[in-house]
Order: sequence, then C-alpha cells, then structure tokens
Amino acid sequence: MKIALIGYGKMGKEIEKIALDRGHEIVLKIDISNPEDLTVRNLQKADVAIEFTIPTSAVNNYKLCFEAGIPVVSGTTGWLEHQAEVHDYCKKRNGTFFYASNYSLGVNIFFLLNKKLAAMMANHSEYKIGMTEIHHTQKLDAPSGTAITLAQGILENIPSKTKWINQKTDNPDEIEIISERIGEVPGTHIIRYDSEVDYLEITHCAKNRKGLAFGAVLAAEFSFNKKGILTMNDLLNI
Repeated sequence: MKIALIGYGKMGKEIEKIALDRGHEIVLKIDISNPEDLTVRNLQKADVAIEFTIPTSAVNNYKLCFEAGIPVVSGTTGWLEHQAEVHDYCKKRNGTFFYASNYSLGVNIFFLLNKKLAAMMANHSEYKIGMTEIHHTQKLDAPSGTAITLAQGILENIPSKTKWINQKTDNPDEIEIISERIGEVPGTHIIRYDSEVDYLEITHCAKNRKGLAFGAVLAAEFSFNKKGILTMNDLLNI
C-alpha cells in the first residue's frame, strides 16, 4: 500500500517505521518545510493518507484528501467544532474518513473500561469524579482528545453529570479535568472516583508513541477500499 504522511514530526516518523516494516511504501511526506507539496495531484499518488498535524490545518488537509479520492486517517485533535462540516464534505465527495482521538489499542480498551466503570458508579453520588491527563510540553490542545473522549464516556453513563470542565470544580454536576504538560511524557490518563472513605482509580499510561503509530497504520490498512466515516470501534469490531 502507498501511504502519504501529512505531518512528519515525531509521530510521523514512528508511523513511517512501522509502515515500512509492514511492507508499505511512503510516497509523500509533508511537514513545515514543504507545505506547497500538499496538493491533490501529489495525494493521488497514494492509496491512503495518514494525517497528524495541528488543529488549524487539519480540516483543509482532510478536504484535500477527499478531493484526491483517497482515504484519510487522522489523529489530530482540537478541531472537533468542525466535525459536522468534515463529515458532510466527506459524504459529498464519497470519501473515507477514519478519525480517532487515540489510536492505541490499549487506550481503546481503556475507553470501554471507563464506560463500564461509569455505569457501575452511576448511582453512587458520594463519589466525586475527577480526571488528570499528562502530556509532553509540545502538545497544543488541552484537555487532550483522549481526555474528552473519556469524559464523554462518563457523561453517557452517569445522568447526573452534565458537562466536563478543564479546571478544578466543586460543582457535583461537572467532571473535573486537570491538564498537565511535562517534559516528553507521551500520554497518561487517570480517572478517580473519590469519596470520604475510599477512592477508585483507573490509569492508562503510554510508554512511547509506538502504540499510537501501530494503531494508525492498522487504521490505514483497514480504510483501504472502504467508504464513509470510520472509527476504532469499526476496526476493533466492538
């Protein structure tokens, strides 16, 4: 399979290593040094694009891929206010869009565990729910896309919670998310249910970027020759 890498930073380089090891070919690499090379014509040389960039450029990158007629797999976060626009454009172009806030297989298992625990705790209002997410200092968005997905999983299963908030809060209707940016931390997410007598805590801690990169390549393989809006639930068949 021929792959276009839109975003060739640390994540893009990890994806490249895994893609090559799995027998794929990288036919286009886009980073800050050659943005002019991101054209429909160049994208048409690829079978699929993998996009890890920044929120301000992501939506335009997706549209170029739809216009080129190739699937795009994206892990960029912080752009979801434009999600309806992107989905509509994808459908209009009969395109393929695979998006995940986190491509780690372990994190996606963690998503399911989070929902299950939230459902079990729904009737126990004595527990305050809080979340801490820790990432490297280069991460631009806060809270992380993974933290938002986790918060949404809690909101879906605990009716008394109405929203998440990216700061400390004593409002029992809110889910507290604390964002920390430290060194080169690839990603840690901690969810705590805290009462006067005890607390429950579940944690996912990424050791490096390899899990994310591997999942992104699997998503690219899965997206090849498919149409429509795809997620990790489709890939994992859950």
